[in-house]
Amino acid sequence: MRELERLGAAEAVRRLAAREITSVALVEACLNRIREREPQVQAWACFDRDAALARAREIDRAGARGLLAGVPIAVKDVIDTAELPTQYNSPIYRGYRPRADAACVALARREGAIVLGKTVTTEFASRTPGPTRNPHDLAHTPGGSSSGTAAAVADFMVPFGFGTQTGGSVIRPAAYCGVVGYKPTYGTINCAGLKHLSESLDTIGVMARGVADCALLVHAVSSRKLPDFDSALAAPRIGLCRTSRANDALPETHAALEAAASALSARGAQVRELALPAHFDRLYDEQLVISGFDAAHAMAWEMNAHPEGLSDHMRKHIAKHLETPHAEYAEALRHARECRAEFAAVTGGIDVLLTPSAPGYAPQGIAGTGSSLFNRNWTTLHLPCVTIPAPRAGGGLPLGLQLVGRHDEDERVLLAAEWVRRALA
Repeated sequence: MRELERLGAAEAVRRLAAREITSVALVEACLNRIREREPQVQAWACFDRDAALARAREIDRAGARGLLAGVPIAVKDVIDTAELPTQYNSPIYRGYRPRADAACVALARREGAIVLGKTVTTEFASRTPGPTRNPHDLAHTPGGSSSGTAAAVADFMVPFGFGTQTGGSVIRPAAYCGVVGYKPTYGTINCAGLKHLSESLDTIGVMARGVADCALLVHAVSSRKLPDFDSALAAPRIGLCRTSRANDALPETHAALEAAASALSARGAQVRELALPAHFDRLYDEQLVISGFDAAHAMAWEMNAHPEGLSDHMRKHIAKHLETPHAEYAEALRHARECRAEFAAVTGGIDVLLTPSAPGYAPQGIAGTGSSLFNRNWTTLHLPCVTIPAPRAGGGLPLGLQLVGRHDEDERVLLAAEWVRRALA
């Protein structure tokens, strides 16, 4: 049997239910991996070894019950947990203990998941990064803002976990770290207990090492239908969408998209070029207006009571966007609604878009987290997005391929992503 920490979540659930493995053994394997690699990767804000093992022993005694019974999970540290601190990567909240779990955490626990710990986020899920490094090359960023979850999943410290996305904070770090990231349709996972940056855009998403694992976690906490990956896969109709910002993609991304489109077509997918209407280009800048305006108002208490505890970037960001006229914000929201209504007609005749997950490889250094350019338009449209790792010829850093679907067509997107993953394997 291969090392337990390398099991995918869905496979772990199956083996636990069949009593082929124990939850204690699985949790111990993950904790051992953390002990080995955490000093280098620094993916965790905190974890509780004793509590996780105690819960695993309870599950082993009672027998695995629930969709996620006995499987450890990571929680991004902008999502509340009652049994662990929630600190938002901010000195203002050092040691803060919420009274209650966030809804997604409570629902995951209800299905038997074991919260292994809290993973590093950028400050309030914004720009200022934490210490996390890309496990594929410690000299590079893992992306953000869901830095810790992406790195922990990629480095076999945990099978899956929660992230959040306001611009590109699930898809981009998943792509940089070579794992699967799934940002469901806006509102799929209840956001109660999330420290919002932008209520207009914030979406709780998930990361894992397989498409089916991501689908399982979202199904468990949202009741969204679990796709039938065994019998419902079929060659999808794909719109190759380089986007109006294609010139900002690096050569490696262009090469990966072209190679994927060619290979998928050869394996039976219908692939055709698809360009969005010209006015959709405004969404890239409008996302910044919407998220900035929302964040400036959401962070009012911190700015008033503890400005010294905010980074220079956050203070300047709040001050700038408090000056944004409401009319500019309202127009950005109005145009986003218009584009959402138009998107279904624009993409008629295809199942999913194939588009970049990020401009290119994860940038060197950890002072930044890379650009959200190729994510923030889709986030503003409230659409389901999945990134899968592109084929890699050898070593080096990963690249992602992003599949984007129509509003509420998450099942179709997940099935297409799994078909693409298998076709390119």
